[in-house]
Amino acid sequence: MKIRLSIPGLTHQIINQEFTTYIIARVLFIAGLRMTPVLLGWRLYELTGSKLALGMLGLSEVIPAISLALPAGVRVDRSDKRKLLSICMGLYLLLMLGLCLVTSFWFTSQFSNKIAEWAIYILMAGTGAVRAYSGPAFNAFLAQLVPNERLVKAASINSMVWLVAAVVGPAFAGLLMGYTNITISFIPVILLPTLALLLFQRISSKPVSWQGNSKTWEGVKEGLHFVWNQKALLSAMSLDMFAILFGGAVALLPAFANDILHVGPQGLGWLVAATYLGNFMALAWFTRFPLKRKQGRTLIFVVGGFGFCILIFAISQSFWLSFIALLVSGLFDGVSMIIRGTVVQIFVPDEMRGRVSAVNSMFINSSNELGQFESGVAATAMGMVPSVIFGGIMTLSISIFTWIKSPTLRKFEY
Repeated sequence: MKIRLSIPGLTHQIINQEFTTYIIARVLFIAGLRMTPVLLGWRLYELTGSKLALGMLGLSEVIPAISLALPAGVRVDRSDKRKLLSICMGLYLLLMLGLCLVTSFWFTSQFSNKIAEWAIYILMAGTGAVRAYSGPAFNAFLAQLVPNERLVKAASINSMVWLVAAVVGPAFAGLLMGYTNITISFIPVILLPTLALLLFQRISSKPVSWQGNSKTWEGVKEGLHFVWNQKALLSAMSLDMFAILFGGAVALLPAFANDILHVGPQGLGWLVAATYLGNFMALAWFTRFPLKRKQGRTLIFVVGGFGFCILIFAISQSFWLSFIALLVSGLFDGVSMIIRGTVVQIFVPDEMRGRVSAVNSMFINSSNELGQFESGVAATAMGMVPSVIFGGIMTLSISIFTWIKSPTLRKFEY
């Protein structure tokens, strides 16, 4: 059966039922996934009052995510991706049940705050391990659901609904935390992935995309070798990694919301959602009016713009100025996402998607979660506001350095 799916900014497209089911399941899963940083960040800061603890939250997730990323990419290419994703969703659901328990007021009344803190870190390490497999599997499975000539359009739809979920999830989490409690707030975090898992069973299994006989490590080397030889792809990944590593202020948002902006968990939810809202606006605009030329130069410019927005956020003491700074940073980051995503779709063959997606996830995980840890350490050592100012300056410096030292990326077009 065929249905029409209409999304603002996109032309009407005939999309098959399995792709539609995939999109609905993924938006439910991501909405639940993106609620957790708001809930855990606020609750952890309540328990510890420590900015370093917020950084440790990112580190606990990134260690297994990076450690498993490359072998996970090989496993994804060799697996029935529908089955693998179903397993990942089931494991994630169990981990969310565990987080619901250890963050509850009952648990902290029975055990010390330190035990609750370390239980959160351990369970978040589990989510990092699951994400090492689920991220590349989602990206690779998408390519098996639509014809090649519609893959770029399908990837744009996929990115847009991901961002819708990433905006709605944090905002909803903040409202729930503000008006209920942590345990009630975790109910949709558990319910949404459950619905996604049930929907995913309606999609049929697809052929294994890679039947190679290479051992795991040989497959890993093939993925790394492919990325290394695609200089534009490697430069784009590296630029994004170092920019977000230093420029990301997301880890400190609970502290900014509580100590500087005084907006509570409701405001925190909107601050977290602001970046994703900016991502969505950029994607909606540039999907309708795509960049025609000088994409490499544009990428370097938007990374510099992202760093400037982080500087504005650091010195702001107004909720709305902070929200706008994060929103505009999301616009710049959204353009970066579009360029990097298009490069991946253009240059990566189907049999390499799992491994290349795994390499890409290493860069993303390095920048996001290691960036959270860097933010926590820097805030502890330098103070919260000076550390974010330092990060913004570093991001601007990285964009200038890349402009000078990477003519391949500066001149890149597709």
